[in-house]
Amino acid sequence: MKILVTGGLGFIGSHTVVELQNEGFEVIAIDNLSNSSIDVLDGIERITGKKPLFENIDLRDKSAVQNFFSKYQDISGVIHFAASKAVGESVENPLLYYENNINSLVYLLQELQKKSEAHFIFSSSCTVYGQAETMPITEIAPIQVAMSPYGNTKQIGEEIITDVAKVTNINSILLRYFNPIGAHPSAEIGELPLGVPQNLVPFITQTAIGLREKLSVFGDDYPTPDGTAIRDYIHVVDLAKAHVVALKRLLNKQNSEKVETFNLGTGTGSSVLEVITAFEKVFNQKLNYQIVGRREGDVIEAYANTDKANTVLGWKAKSTLEEALASAWKWENKIRNK
Repeated sequence: MKILVTGGLGFIGSHTVVELQNEGFEVIAIDNLSNSSIDVLDGIERITGKKPLFENIDLRDKSAVQNFFSKYQDISGVIHFAASKAVGESVENPLLYYENNINSLVYLLQELQKKSEAHFIFSSSCTVYGQAETMPITEIAPIQVAMSPYGNTKQIGEEIITDVAKVTNINSILLRYFNPIGAHPSAEIGELPLGVPQNLVPFITQTAIGLREKLSVFGDDYPTPDGTAIRDYIHVVDLAKAHVVALKRLLNKQNSEKVETFNLGTGTGSSVLEVITAFEKVFNQKLNYQIVGRREGDVIEAYANTDKANTVLGWKAKSTLEEALASAWKWENKIRNK
């Protein structure tokens, strides 16, 4: 079966391509390389023994999307990662986020609705919950007013998919991620942030290896035990495997609704300082960090209730925070010591 993975050379996309190929799927990856590297293809091949088909396409180009589906008419499923994803950047440049995250989704769905049957996995986010009122967060938690344009694009994206599924042959699963970290245990692929990292763990590893002078901790005055924000950090390989499970659910027609939603996390919240302390303890290395002001768009805490994913989807995160940090550090050392 041919599976299209958009954003297939990105952080989560590339790890999902690996898991799909390990399960025997034929993968076509689309990426415009705006936040990834063509070298990722070689990393995927070294892990799996096979290089996926690759098309360098910007999904904001409607005619390019149409041409792609004309060329590949036998696609059995689509996993849609391609999107801009930095909360802070979205606050500064909202139109970039609305164009990239919404237009590309619409163009994909326009092609899929022409098919007699379509299976669509959407890369969503726990940001759709905003600052949830209770922890841990279940899938039926109220969708709050988005705290950033990025979060809003994920809310709008889910609404578009739900509306389209009602009147087409598209079946979809919305996967709401918490905070993906780590790298493939082989250190052949991992997170490649451009510029100063927007996410905590690459900021930690870049500081530890000397690329950054110090790590910025955004706020220590939150109403949490140590004053820093709390998140649910999930190993990217666990996350990637969830996509394969979700895709098989759709392909095997096991879904109970046209659109299903699942939280993907570990179910455990860790504060920023707890993650820093865990890294220092595992690697016996002190990190140079400073407390700076809060970052606009950040919520106080967010961690998942994973009961639905565990029981209905039959998936569970297996890796510990320490294992995820170790894989991220191994990857950081690999790319800096080439």
